[in-house]
Amino acid sequence: MRFWRAMATVAATAVMALAVDPAWSAPKPAPTLAVAAPDAAGFSPDRLKRLDGYMQGLVDQGHLPGAITLVARHGKIVSYQTFGKTAIGGAPMTKDTIFRIYSQTKPVTGVAMMILFEEGRWRLDDPVTKFVPELANLRVYNGQNPDGTFITEPAARPPTLREIMSHTGGFAYGLRTDQPVEKAYRDSGLLGSKTQAEFLTALAKLPLASQPGTEWRYSVSVDIQGLIVERLSGMSLADFMKSRIFDPLKMTDTGFWVPAAKSDRLAALYMIDPKARKLVPADSFMVLDVSKPPTIASGGGGLVSTTADYARFVQMLLNGGELDGARILAPGTIELMASNHLTDIVMAAPDAAFSPAKGMGFGLDFAVVTDPARAGTLRGKGTYSWGGAAGTWFWIDPKNDLFMLGMIHILGKDADPALAHIDDNAATLVYQALVDPAK
Repeated sequence: MRFWRAMATVAATAVMALAVDPAWSAPKPAPTLAVAAPDAAGFSPDRLKRLDGYMQGLVDQGHLPGAITLVARHGKIVSYQTFGKTAIGGAPMTKDTIFRIYSQTKPVTGVAMMILFEEGRWRLDDPVTKFVPELANLRVYNGQNPDGTFITEPAARPPTLREIMSHTGGFAYGLRTDQPVEKAYRDSGLLGSKTQAEFLTALAKLPLASQPGTEWRYSVSVDIQGLIVERLSGMSLADFMKSRIFDPLKMTDTGFWVPAAKSDRLAALYMIDPKARKLVPADSFMVLDVSKPPTIASGGGGLVSTTADYARFVQMLLNGGELDGARILAPGTIELMASNHLTDIVMAAPDAAFSPAKGMGFGLDFAVVTDPARAGTLRGKGTYSWGGAAGTWFWIDPKNDLFMLGMIHILGKDADPALAHIDDNAATLVYQALVDPAK
């Protein structure tokens, strides 16, 4: 008994000594997103170089002026490569190049929404009119008269915030003109609104493309989310994102505009001339002026960022809402966002974009792999992802503790068959190199 008392005294003395010894400190954790050897994370270095060859080939063949790819596993970067130039005939692509990320803004806005969700400010099945009463009298497209005017009917109910975050609220976007409501959105100039009031007035006059909760349709609903963030927080969307997301995550080059001191780092924007079949400077209505703060910060597509910055955002998500001691969301909240929220009605539609047959669902501002075999992908079940109009993309695979980020700068890349599936092709090249997934 005396022996054990003596041992306890020695142990207690040692602990006290450690507590007061100024020379002692706890081991520092390994830095997040530090560079690691590919084989240390289960990758074949030689096989992983196939990704580099693929991307360099797209540059050499003139499909891309330049690009950046980043692959990370277990919080370590195993591949981070630059290719080509920031502009045709311009400076070499560098790791701090700034890109217009367009719809990769949407997951950031979704995180902003979920920060407020965790604070109890709203619930998934709240009607949007609880926060945006201007949308109280929405009507739904139901055909056209001989003179081209719309036949409409009242919306059966307001869209819910779950539907707003999963693109099933009935809204459209106007990014294409092959459907009457989409064309009406484009013709209305909605995306060029100068004030929030102007945006909401125009939106309230446009019909929904379908009754809420019946169809998945890519839409302006994330811009509505941005407005809701502002109304609930009492802050501008830019200030809220900066204080609650960008500053904590040390995303120093991410925002809604590029200061003059950083303008030389902004990648030029191109589009594909369908007749000449070559890259030309982009002159689409989607080319945002990012040289100054916008009059409306677009939650759906207004951010600029760098590869390193966005990688920190993605790693935070993969970590379950935390990075380097900065807690943005709880793990359960990330899981909720990355779960399929589409109803059987939506997924059963004959032309459903997301369905069990396709192995894909849609969460809260993310696409979600529900069945890799049906989706025809090597990405793990539960992988969630999105991309931007200028071709940027990312995916997060919790099963394999892995993510990839790709940065390019081509509007309407799908007009070039060589670029149409760049994200899927890159994913295959990443996974064919993951030869020891248990590592």
